This record gives sequence, structure tokens and C-alpha cells, in this order.
Amino acid sequence: MVDTKKEQERDELHRAIWAIADELRGAVDGWDFKNYVLGTMFYRYISENLCNYINSGEIDAGNTDFDFAKMPDEDAEEAREGLVEEKGFFILPTELFCNVRASAANDENLNETLERVFRHIEESAKGSEAESDFTGLFDDYDVNSNKLGSTVAKRNEKLVKLLNGVGEMNLGDVKDHSIDAFGDAYEYLMTMYASNAGKSGGEFFTPADVSELLTRLGIVGKTEINKVYDPACGSGSLLLKAEKILGKDAIRNGFYGQEINITTYNLCRINMFLHDVEFDKFDIACEDTLLSPQHWDDEPFELIVSNPPYSIKWAGDENPLLINDPRFAPAGVLAPKSKADMAFIMHSLSWLASNGTAAIVCFPGIMYRGGAEQKIRKYLVDNNYIDCIIQLPSNLFFGTSIATCIMVMKKNKTDNKTLFIDATSECVKVTNNNKLTPENIDRIVDVFAEREEVEHFAHLASYEEVSGNDYNLSVSTYVEAEDTREKIDIVKLNAEIKEIVVREQVLRDEIDKIIAEIEV
Repeated sequence: MVDTKKEQERDELHRAIWAIADELRGAVDGWDFKNYVLGTMFYRYISENLCNYINSGEIDAGNTDFDFAKMPDEDAEEAREGLVEEKGFFILPTELFCNVRASAANDENLNETLERVFRHIEESAKGSEAESDFTGLFDDYDVNSNKLGSTVAKRNEKLVKLLNGVGEMNLGDVKDHSIDAFGDAYEYLMTMYASNAGKSGGEFFTPADVSELLTRLGIVGKTEINKVYDPACGSGSLLLKAEKILGKDAIRNGFYGQEINITTYNLCRINMFLHDVEFDKFDIACEDTLLSPQHWDDEPFELIVSNPPYSIKWAGDENPLLINDPRFAPAGVLAPKSKADMAFIMHSLSWLASNGTAAIVCFPGIMYRGGAEQKIRKYLVDNNYIDCIIQLPSNLFFGTSIATCIMVMKKNKTDNKTLFIDATSECVKVTNNNKLTPENIDRIVDVFAEREEVEHFAHLASYEEVSGNDYNLSVSTYVEAEDTREKIDIVKLNAEIKEIVVREQVLRDEIDKIIAEIEV
């Protein structure tokens, strides 16, 4: 049954976000502008989050009329140290979103005001456990950018509209909402901008349906997990899908990810906060995962979900030290310099817990190409790490029409077989892209969980069968596609041909008669 209230709230929220984008489009490209919209939403969120936290405590203590937003700054300062320890950050009452917005239209120096406020928020976390989670969060929110306007007045005009647009969004009190309003708004924005931004946008965002499939594949048979990790986490959509499906409390030790792009790294941290994940529950790092992994002290991980970049260049054998890296050494060979895909696979396998599952979106080429990639596939199959390969429909991702695959790896398999699933038809067309429906996802996950043979859909291949195919892991090698061509009844066809020949002869005879009459 559809939750009408939830859908109404979501539709209302999406309309409001679209209205802001529509109002502010023009000077700033949509994909660039997301930084401003998301940054403003984040500013509103942490302001309200802090106020709610303080006000609730005061109300519980019997001070029912208390409102932190109306408190003098000098009085609020007394609570700074304790709040930073508990929440990870601090905002002075005059610098809260609601108060800055209230005076924004009359503030000739609004750009400077916002710059100062953002700097103060980041600085408030310095020296605390939350420092790494807040440092540079507002770096992509450039209040002095010419994209906002050619003069300070024009920029401020845009900033006022932005503050008002986000302020008027019906995000309400989190407790009163049927939806995760801030989190839903983030996802809608990312989807909206990614669909319009082509490849550049798609790099930031894994569609929600693919995220759900990966996560559900990774948690089959589990109601809770230790930690979830994504070595190429982008804006964090995959990490947070685990929280959405299992529940926050079911992920005991938090969310871990690494991202090389600084803008995307900032988006990911903002996304964590907007989904109400506290600073001590996530650890997102900004470095090259393959060359400088940042979570040696946190591995192994019970759930690894990832959509790493396809066929990017990396150091490979140009760096002789990499072959001794404990992540890559076991295979005896490094992924090619021009295609790092298998390096991400080996990294994920190395950091996978013995009771864990890794579900990774892959470029199809790594399943059949020769050379070093074939040797790595041999290592994975010989050691029984490959649990399942799933061929996905084409055109699921923004900016690419490639039909991708999913590789599922485990270290505790109970058999020596590999399941191959052909899910190329499991989708519906929505505008320019294909989409996995809940029914599509259910079918894939159910067959995966049961490890069963399904004609034209799934095949459980023995080790001998895979090794006999030179370790080719392409689904089409193992699952026979259904012949959808129309079957021809040869007897019926011959009868029809015979009838046509007879009719043709009758027509010829008639024509001959007419010609004979004319010639007379």
C-alpha cells in the first residue's frame, strides 16, 4: 500500500527544490549550482539540528520557553566547549541560519557575512574529534564567484533568494516528517543535476535503484553489520543505502569511505550530516585509494559496496613497490596501467572481512580481457572468492549507456561454484534511462540468495566449467539467451506458399486472356 502522506511530502519537497533551481538558473550552471543549494541546505540543517538539541535539553529540564536562537552570543559561548564535544561543532545564535536569513535582505555585506559564518563553523570543530569531518566543508561555496553575479549587489541578491528558497522548503521538524526530508532533498538534487549534467554529474552519483541492489546483495541473511565501506565513495549514496535498508543502529561501527575528488569528498560529508549520521559514526577520507589508502586501522569491513571509476589510469607496474603491497601481491600481477578496475577489486577483497560480502559495479571488459586481468581472474576463481557475476541492463547510469556488471565476492563460500545471472531485461524505461523496479531487484536478489538455476536467467557454474573457459567471467558465456524470434511453422508456411503459387498461376492465366482479347 502506498503511503500517501509520505508521497505528498516528497512531491511537495521536490517541487520546492525545482522552483529554487528554476529561479536561480542562468548565471550558474545547474551542476555547479548544486554546491550552493546543498551547502545552504547543510547550513540550515546543522543550525536546526543544534537548536533542537539544545532546546530539547532545556525543555526536559523544565525551561519550556527557552530558545537558543534568541540567546545572546556571549551567554551561548559558555556552552561552546560542551557542545563541540557532544555535537562536533558550534554555531553562535546570531550566526544560525534562521537569524542570518532574517536580516539577509538588508545586509549589504551578505557575502562577507556568510563567508565569516562558514569559517566560524569549520573552526569550531578544530582540535575536536570532528575536525576532519568539518574542515573545508564549505570550500565549494564561493560567495564571491562571478557565477553568482558581476557585482557584490547582484551576488547578494542571488544569495538572498537562495537562503529564502531553502528556508521556505517544508523540511520541518525531523520528528514530524514521514520522510527523511533533508536526505531526500539531497538525493533528489543529485538525481536532477546528474541527469542534466551527463557524464560529469554521473560521476558523483550512483542511482538509487542500483545502490539498493548492491546493498541488498551484500546483506542477504543479515539484520546487522559491523561496518560498511566504499573505496570510491563519491557523494556517499552507496554507504547511506545500507543505513536506509538496515537502519542506523544495525550498522554498529559506522560508515567508511575514500574519495579522490575534493568537491565530491565535501559532498559526501555533507550528505552524511543531512542523513542525520553523527560525526563519530563516519570516517570519510580524501586521497587516492589505490596509492594512499586511509583506513588500514579500520579494516576489515563486513560490507563493501562500490561503483569505482571505469578503466582509469593508475601507476601499476611503473611503481615497483606496488607488487609488494599486501592488497595486490597475492595475485602475483598488477592491474594494467591503463585500466585500474582490477586494482579496486583486489583492494576491496583485501579489506573484506571473513564473514563479509563485497558487491562492486564493474566495467564488462574486465570479465573477458586477457593479460594481467585474466591472471587476476584466475587468482580470484582458483581461491574461490567469486560468488556471483550479474549482467545489468544498459543505460542505468547517468552519462553512459554501457551495460555494466556486478561482481559479488565472499571469503566464506560454502561451495566451489560461481553463479551467473543475466539481468539485462530486468528494467523499465524511464525518460532517457532504464531503471530497476522493486520487482526487478527482488527477482535478482531472490535468485542470488537461493543460488538456483533458472533457464535463460541464471546458471551455477562449477570451478571446472569456469577454468575450462580460460577464466572468462562474462555472463553470456554461461547463461543462454532466450530465443525471442518468432517460431515458424514450416508445414503451414509450405501450404501458404503452395496457395500463393496457385493464385499466381490463376492471375497469369487471367492476364493472358485479357492480352489475347486485346490483340484480336
